Amino acid sequence: MRRNLAADADSFPQDVVELLGYFRPAALDQAVQAVPGAGLDVPVWILGSSTFGAQLAAMLGLPYAFASHFAPAQMADAVATYRARFRPSERLAAPYVMLGVNIFAAETDAAARRLFSSLQQAFLNLRSGRPGKLPPPVDDLESRLDPYARAMLDNALSCSIVGAPETVRRGLQDFAARTRADELMVTAQIFDHGARRQSFEILAGVHAEMAKPG
Repeated sequence: MRRNLAADADSFPQDVVELLGYFRPAALDQAVQAVPGAGLDVPVWILGSSTFGAQLAAMLGLPYAFASHFAPAQMADAVATYRARFRPSERLAAPYVMLGVNIFAAETDAAARRLFSSLQQAFLNLRSGRPGKLPPPVDDLESRLDPYARAMLDNALSCSIVGAPETVRRGLQDFAARTRADELMVTAQIFDHGARRQSFEILAGVHAEMAKPG
């Protein structure tokens, strides 16, 4: 949507309104038409990590997704702002919130914490100006961290659930109750593909158990 490199965040609301217009049936004299797109009911979300996106989603009556899996600092304020200021629209009658959460699941809490160390290292590298590929996991990473690094990780990755199936179940219940999220977007940056698949399989099993009546 940005037409030049000088565009900034101030034009983002106008960009979103313009984008929404391209999904409406095209007028005969409309110079630019979306093909495909015109007349289609394409779901549009606002994804943000601050209250700016929350205000925009509320004003336009759109669903709102917050990047709490890596930028949780303003999550509570953003969600509260969105819900308080929401205006019903032709797309959405009531506020709808999706939150990001890191879930690292394994057979034991210790094994899950080891998997989680890859994401922790990646964040440390990024914040230190040394971004790169996802590092392999290491044992007992937290014992090697200085207080600053530990505090940074605790803040940036606070929306993370790490552990065995029962730990994951309790974490999910707590997170859902605390945030009242309508939907969760789950991510897991796990170095080994097999371990990543197993993590999602464990999560799927936990979710299935939680969804059972009674």
